[in-house]
Amino acid sequence: MASISVPEFKVILCGEYGVGKTSLFRRFTLDTFIDTSGYSNSQARQSTLGLDHASRKYELDGFKTIKIQLWDTGGLERVASMTNSYYKFADAALLVFSLNSLESFHFISQHLLEILSLAENAKIFLVGNKSDKSLHEVSDSDIEMFMEQFPKFEGLYKVSCKNNTGVKEMFNEIAEKLANTSYKSNLDALKLHNQESSYVNESSSSNISDFCCAK
Repeated sequence: MASISVPEFKVILCGEYGVGKTSLFRRFTLDTFIDTSGYSNSQARQSTLGLDHASRKYELDGFKTIKIQLWDTGGLERVASMTNSYYKFADAALLVFSLNSLESFHFISQHLLEILSLAENAKIFLVGNKSDKSLHEVSDSDIEMFMEQFPKFEGLYKVSCKNNTGVKEMFNEIAEKLANTSYKSNLDALKLHNQESSYVNESSSSNISDFCCAK
């Protein structure tokens, strides 16, 4: 019996070093969190170093199973050689910043431009991490103003990898949106195919009719 192919979507994590991309990756893959707040800069970088990716299946109501393949930069945000392969064929991008760092928020426009130029077909989701912090440097008005300037985002999420707040719900919603898009694309392709088949059949019938009448 032939195995059924599971649709797989490539999702990439983008943003400045230290905003929690690897923490999101760990929550996605192992549902764990490593607190690096007490680490030195070199120890923290060592804990995230190395490009990595992992897949998870999602069972969605009304859809077949889909698979998300999540990619993490692994601290290699500034390595030019990884850029093309990292962004290539991405179906979605999670643009991550820290709600506790205004500097990380200011840099997301740069990462957004990279996504738009190197992964132009990717759906883009804005993710504010570290929502567990009591004081946020990035205000709601800052986020709203940015999203008005760049109306390209499919959604906004505020999560905490440390407390595991909103992470699971975010990935579930992203999986649903990707599945919806895939379903719509397949449906549109099927409609186009049926229209073309109908046109061919009508043309063939017309030709046969003309041939019969000519006789």
